Amino acid sequence: MTTAIDGPVVELEIGGMTCASCAARIEKKLNRMDGVTATVNYATEKAQVTLAEDSGVGTADLIATVEKTGYTAAVPAPPAPKPPADGAERGPAAEEADGPLAALRQRLLVSLALSVPVILMAMVPALQFTNWQWLSLTLAAPVVAYGAWPFHRAAWTNLRHGAATMDTLISMGTLAAFGWSLWALFFGTAGMPGMTHPFELTIARTDGSGAIYLEAAAGVTTFILAGRYFEARAKRKAGAALRALLELGAKDVAVLRAGKEVRVPVGELRVGDRFVVRPGEKIATDGRVAEGSSAVDASMLTGESVPVEVAPGDTVTGATVNAGGRLVVEATRIGADTQLARMARLVEDAQNGKAAAQRLADRISAVFVPIVIALALATLGFWLGTGHGAVAAFTAAVAVLIIACPCALGLATPTALMVGTGRGAQLGILLKGPEVLETTRAVDTVVLDKTGTVTTGVMTLTGVHLADGVTRAQALRLAGALEHSSEHPIARALATAAQEAEPTGTLPAPEGFTNVPGLGVRGSVEGHSVLVGRERLLNDRGQQLPPALAAAKDAAERAGHTAVVVGWDGAARAVLVVSDAVKPTSAEAVRRLRALGLTPVLLTGDNRAVAESVAAEVGIDEVIAEVLPEDKVAVVERLQAEGRSVAMVGDGVNDAAALARADLGLAMGTGTDAAIEAGDLTLVRGDLRAAADAIRLARATLGTIRANLFWAFGYNVAALPLAAAGLLNPMIAGAAMAFSSVFVVGNSLRLRRFRALA
Repeated sequence: MTTAIDGPVVELEIGGMTCASCAARIEKKLNRMDGVTATVNYATEKAQVTLAEDSGVGTADLIATVEKTGYTAAVPAPPAPKPPADGAERGPAAEEADGPLAALRQRLLVSLALSVPVILMAMVPALQFTNWQWLSLTLAAPVVAYGAWPFHRAAWTNLRHGAATMDTLISMGTLAAFGWSLWALFFGTAGMPGMTHPFELTIARTDGSGAIYLEAAAGVTTFILAGRYFEARAKRKAGAALRALLELGAKDVAVLRAGKEVRVPVGELRVGDRFVVRPGEKIATDGRVAEGSSAVDASMLTGESVPVEVAPGDTVTGATVNAGGRLVVEATRIGADTQLARMARLVEDAQNGKAAAQRLADRISAVFVPIVIALALATLGFWLGTGHGAVAAFTAAVAVLIIACPCALGLATPTALMVGTGRGAQLGILLKGPEVLETTRAVDTVVLDKTGTVTTGVMTLTGVHLADGVTRAQALRLAGALEHSSEHPIARALATAAQEAEPTGTLPAPEGFTNVPGLGVRGSVEGHSVLVGRERLLNDRGQQLPPALAAAKDAAERAGHTAVVVGWDGAARAVLVVSDAVKPTSAEAVRRLRALGLTPVLLTGDNRAVAESVAAEVGIDEVIAEVLPEDKVAVVERLQAEGRSVAMVGDGVNDAAALARADLGLAMGTGTDAAIEAGDLTLVRGDLRAAADAIRLARATLGTIRANLFWAFGYNVAALPLAAAGLLNPMIAGAAMAFSSVFVVGNSLRLRRFRALA
């Protein structure tokens, strides 16, 4: 019996997936249902299902289908920040102590401690004391039973559904190696006191009764567990962007009740409530200004570098910062209806919609595993059919499974990733996991956010224009001293520049400081009556700009900069130009990105004049300006629809969804947590030149992984004919495995020589 339709889109949390092919199998089963279109993301462990209106399919039906496929499914609980009970911050170690990751870590550590002695005794004849083989059995048994249990469970699930993945091969190989070792120890000659594995590389037919493969069973298990553990740590961060977004909002708010301020948790705020926002505080939720005027720093959400002046009747957005005077705001949207919540949904949708990059090993295993199993069965049948006896036949068949078991394959991805990410960390580049590497070669377009990425993201004095007889030092000293008393971001830019120009770094204290709402400030500095602000502030007091200063002001505003007029003692005497300055390294960074074959695109919420001015300065031809935060995702999708493979570089909350949607997301480490968590790569230094280095490093790491996979399979494939012919003795099998592993590790270590461009 079907349930009622739950809605056009249903999201499910999926459990039990061990590789990308698991996600593909669940997706295939769901899409076979009438009226169902599903995508399953292995990285986020979620399924997003779109239901046709007349499908008659409900959530319970979807969950039942997933469970019949051998996995678990549940409707996710709504995300909510959960601070620790003691109020302390939870670090990575504390998070790792929770849930499946801790269990996997424990399984890995136990397997590592037990398998190292087994491998050493098998590979070093000097350590093979009397009855050493029985100690090896004692140590290896828990590894095969406990350590490899996830692989055995996954292999059984695959078998029940007629599928084979790398888990199948790992389980079969380790069980075959362990099972044959048990037979050799209890029924063959391997259990005799004084048995050794001499270090002889000879090709000869053996009956296998004196050979044990315990080091293969324990070693493969440990190596693959290590790879799964590092992959799980990378996957854990998939939902961190949402947590970071939720943490951006205010935690409590001063609500006006009966004319008095009452501080309550932001969750108790209701539409229509009026609340107070003091200078420097975050605005609790989306609303409309009821009283007061101020400048609101919305760059975190909108990318607009210049603070927005607000007055009664203007709308404000939750999580933006009040940079000026006291405001009373009436709440118009709360909870899931706010712009911040909508952006969180955009990020989640983008993460779910991004196709999980298939792990190379899983793709190869789709062909390799069935071939190996078929070859082992064919070998067994051939030897039995030619009358060589069961022992010889089973020896050859088991040898096929053992030599095919991916020992080096377990190291191929994690070792290259560990070395590559370690080298990247030294260079200020953080790679999140192997999934992001495959896209770096195909990327041909790089979208650069302007504010905080190409530019500094901070208002800076970039020009000084003076009337005749006025010095730069005098204009900055008087204007900076007055603006030093203001909290406005433009005022801070002028005050900072003035302090830097002063030999002592100290500005005189103003007298009679007064803020003129929406126009500027006035006061007395060292006996001079000073005005700083908009041209209208001076015009209202009969101070007209001389023609030269008026022309300079107009030119600055046409270029998208902010012009601040300064007058004292009854005359307009200077125009100070403030703008979001371009980082000195941005032009070189754009040249390096072009050298990698990438086409740069400047994307910003700022006005077109500012954007084109910045683009011209750094050498970008394509500009997309005046874009709302939620529209940045649409821009990325449009570029992708044109056949481009898009990398996105950004630093703000407004970039988070676009970073998640892009084929490759590069987040500036100087930006917000939401952007950093949504990106695939993080540039710690905040230097755009690191974007080119990051792409070079990612491509080098991917190339190393590909080479590792080739050689890991190469050694196994080359030895398969020997195993099938019954010519593979234990030492050749062990040596081939050991040498392939050593080669993979050595090849990965070459990444330590990667250098950033000077």
